[in-house]
Amino acid sequence: MKLNEEIFAIKLYELEEQFGKMQGRLHLCQQQDHSKIKQHLQDTMDEYQENEYLLKKQVQGSHSSIVASLADAQQEYLRKTSEILKDQMASQPVLEEKAEASALYAEYAIDFAVQSMRYALIAALKAIDMQIDAEENTLNKLQEKEEHV
Repeated sequence: MKLNEEIFAIKLYELEEQFGKMQGRLHLCQQQDHSKIKQHLQDTMDEYQENEYLLKKQVQGSHSSIVASLADAQQEYLRKTSEILKDQMASQPVLEEKAEASALYAEYAIDFAVQSMRYALIAALKAIDMQIDAEENTLNKLQEKEEHV
């Protein structure tokens, strides 16, 4: 297995682990009382902020300008969606309407996560394809050198 494939396997394992955790939390929260749901929400928000901080530190340590640009775009997306949600919540006068708007946002966020997974697959396949192209190119150059000798 090549380096990229090993990294992708590790990342896919992490993704599967996080998906299972999310699925389990949602299932449990649908069966728990309000105070436990609030605690799960706080725990999840704390975990989210911690992971966001760690990702920012990773980006700062990266020497790749494309990674920094992608991280900036993702941060802008998160900032903008947070603003939209806050604005929508403020404009909804009735608690039931706020709850419905929040549920619709959650549904969209899940759909966006699925689309992000598809995009991650495309990015991984492109990286593997480019790695194979580079290896084939190197092999062809070696074969050409051997033919000229």
